[in-house]
Amino acid sequence: MVLVYAESPGGQLKKAAFEAITYGKKVADLLGVDCAAITLGTNVADAGQLGKYGASKVYNIGSANLDGFDSQLYTKAIADAAGQLGATTVILSHTSTGKSLCGRLAVRMDAGSVSGASGLPTNDGSFKVTKGVFSGKAVATYEINTENKVISLMGNALKPEDTGAEVGVDALGIEVGASALTTAQSKQSGEMVPLPEAELVVSAGRGLKGPENWGMIEELAGILGATTACSRPVADTGWRPHHEHVGQTGVAIRPNLYIAIAISGAIQHLAGVNSSKVIVVINKDPEAPFFKAADYGVVGDAFEVVPRLIEAFKSST
Repeated sequence: MVLVYAESPGGQLKKAAFEAITYGKKVADLLGVDCAAITLGTNVADAGQLGKYGASKVYNIGSANLDGFDSQLYTKAIADAAGQLGATTVILSHTSTGKSLCGRLAVRMDAGSVSGASGLPTNDGSFKVTKGVFSGKAVATYEINTENKVISLMGNALKPEDTGAEVGVDALGIEVGASALTTAQSKQSGEMVPLPEAELVVSAGRGLKGPENWGMIEELAGILGATTACSRPVADTGWRPHHEHVGQTGVAIRPNLYIAIAISGAIQHLAGVNSSKVIVVINKDPEAPFFKAADYGVVGDAFEVVPRLIEAFKSST
């Protein structure tokens, strides 16, 4: 069996969960086994809809101790569930949660693992998985030769496929102890789509001169239904929150459209965004390195170009 951990932050299933289930179903078909999903916590809404994306069964470990993320408890719960259900392959989303769990699960299950997989595996005598390496400049193929396998899937690596029907949710009787961690404070980043899941991203850099000028970036993102992002210097100076920082030392993203405004395009920034399907660059410096990576480029002052874009989008809706 292939067991997919479907993340449900705040009790709500997100796009990453549906991507992971779709991927898990395809892996299960490749191996000739069933695909099941597991959710953790007491307040997971509409978990049965995971059946639409390929899960033949959905299980839940409904312990209140799992309502807050603790990598040790989650690792134990998922590994114990895999053992109880006879699952030899576990699929995760390559989110901050999945990154925390992938290695732990591999050790606990004595499994081979690949984190950040970008393509479907092959199984022509050996089980092989591909992923991007060297900041996305190359693709490597990894062979997993252990019986147990753990794979985390990059966001936007494939589109969720709604091809099935809802299924029932069965409680899984696995004991989960109390967490050794205490949460002093928790802050939510708002209603915006998280960057790893975003299909449209509007990002800006130091060329905006200060945080007081970010209103037009937020307005453009709002019109497009996009998520906002920024370069590292912007986050380091406190103009924008650190969870918006994309790049080699921030969040790596692969949206369908990435609009970079007033960002020069240093190699560290490009490393986190060069998997975007389409990159649009707006910069007044025609020699900005970002133009070499752009699919479309606009040489112009952001303070002139962006307001005109906003007006154009408003007039077309």
